[in-house]
Amino acid sequence: MSWLLKTCLACLIALFGAADVAAQLLAPAVQLEDQRRLNEALAGLKPQRPGMVDAYVVVAALDADPVFGREAREAGRVLASRFDAEGRTLVLANDEGGDKAGAAATPEGLARALGKIASLMNPDEDVLVLYTTSHGSPHAGLNFRDPARGEAVIAPAELAAMLGQPGFKNRLIILQACFSGQFVPALEAPRTIVATASSSMKSSFGCSAGNDWTFFGYALINQAMRQPDTFVRQFRRAFVTILGWEQRLGFEPSSPQISIGSETAGWLASLDAREPKRASAPVGRPPSELAQ
Repeated sequence: MSWLLKTCLACLIALFGAADVAAQLLAPAVQLEDQRRLNEALAGLKPQRPGMVDAYVVVAALDADPVFGREAREAGRVLASRFDAEGRTLVLANDEGGDKAGAAATPEGLARALGKIASLMNPDEDVLVLYTTSHGSPHAGLNFRDPARGEAVIAPAELAAMLGQPGFKNRLIILQACFSGQFVPALEAPRTIVATASSSMKSSFGCSAGNDWTFFGYALINQAMRQPDTFVRQFRRAFVTILGWEQRLGFEPSSPQISIGSETAGWLASLDAREPKRASAPVGRPPSELAQ
């Protein structure tokens, strides 16, 4: 950076504030880098295998609080193993040190990633597995917030539109956020499973920025889904675990939800049959609230 540009930047910061100037000056560079990384990640996805039920996994940390990025990056590894989706998994999240995601998470990037993956899938065979983690707002949706990329809310109808593409007949959608049960009516369908961290009117817990996991992520992804079992039993085990934590801490139950479509048994059985036969150890610390 030249001396003149540094001087101008210092003046702008003094006049308008560092945060505003950073957002205005960095946005084009951030956008270009986001596009480059997403292009590279999408180009690296493997094609589907004819005659086999392939899972394509997308994990998105939609809020910049570090807990969501930590959860998303490890969830990507767990889900890739659980659903035999190595090379067919994309994690959208902020990086932290040497722990890198495929690309940053934005609503636009998520929509673009889903569009590309829909074009790779055989809709009659393959399954989209989507895991999102973020804050949520009642009667609104999933919160997106990133200081360098802006703020938005993804409403149930908007997510339903992203997931309504012809390539996505078979869908396993897992949403970690407060009030995430509000998405069930918009997303449920005969060939879809929707699992949420809470009911439409309840908060979920463990989203302190310093945590490695939320309650839901720790119980479902980091514990239950590391143990060989069917997905439905893994979800039910996580439900019981979370309820026990909430009762011990005196929290109002978050009431995780699951909707199982009437035509999901075939593809789910295929994925369940290929899960790892040995358990793996949890990674990271339990949510700090559990130390109370």
